[in-house]
Amino acid sequence: MPRSKVLPAELDPSARQLIEQLRRLKDHGELTMRQLAAKTGYSARSWERYLGGTTLPPGEAVEALARITGADPVPLFALHEVAAATWGSRRAGPAAPPGPSAPVRERQHQEGQQPERQQEQEQGQEQEQKQELEQEQRRERVREGRGEQGEEREEKQGQPIQPIRPTEPQAAAPASSIEPTPSPAPAPGRFPHIALTAGVVALTVAVLAAVLLMLRLDEDGAPAAVVVSPRTTTASPPPTYTCRITRVDGHWSAGINHGRNTEIFYGATGADVAEAQCLLRRAGISPGGIDGMFGPLTLRAVKAFQQRAGLVDDGMLGPRSWKALRG
Repeated sequence: MPRSKVLPAELDPSARQLIEQLRRLKDHGELTMRQLAAKTGYSARSWERYLGGTTLPPGEAVEALARITGADPVPLFALHEVAAATWGSRRAGPAAPPGPSAPVRERQHQEGQQPERQQEQEQGQEQEQKQELEQEQRRERVREGRGEQGEEREEKQGQPIQPIRPTEPQAAAPASSIEPTPSPAPAPGRFPHIALTAGVVALTVAVLAAVLLMLRLDEDGAPAAVVVSPRTTTASPPPTYTCRITRVDGHWSAGINHGRNTEIFYGATGADVAEAQCLLRRAGISPGGIDGMFGPLTLRAVKAFQQRAGLVDDGMLGPRSWKALRG
């Protein structure tokens, strides 16, 4: 048999275990892809994808393989159920382009739901512009006043100088009467803007902390992969068959299946297979033991008999092959 390909590394443990069990059943029965296709109804390319780990096999295909190999289908169905639940998450497609981060979305949400704060900011900016305009007008007035004073001085220089009269010294003002120069008041509108910025920063930090906490909880609470061990069953002893070759109505019979000509193929078991094994031995071709199991030796004997009888050597006992066996 050809060597199986290596399974993909990204396979889930349950899917990997299911495919390995199917491979063992195929190798134990010495089945080829064409034989699987002929006996299960699924194409050879489909079985190549199923056993190669690129496509999860359907439950009907698993049941068909278990049936033709004589295996217990219950453990295979359990593995298939777990693999089907985790198949899409482990073989996901390319990731979508990242959107805006949580702080940015939160800020956009706040900006969309706070029109009053935006109006306050706009009013504060308008007041600042008005104050700057008033200060500029005051500076212009001061410059104009200085210009008028200079013109008055020039006029006084052209007039005769008057004698200077002595003035009485004025008493110094008490220290308590000196008023301190008031400091300029802060421009309105700036403090609300600073408070709004601080609030946005605090909210962003809180959102980041919540996101990190959620991620940590998701990592701690992630469910572990479930691995189902195959169920151990007690094998019952195989039945025994005895060949009693007789001639009934001009046809050979082994006395096991009461003269039935049921169509059987590789992997079948029971009285029909034992009848065919007895008739093959009577024809001089050894099928191995008379155990009622259509295995590799019986398959080889059936093909040899079909070639000798001039039939299609497909390894399946149909009406023509039974007719040739019974003579």
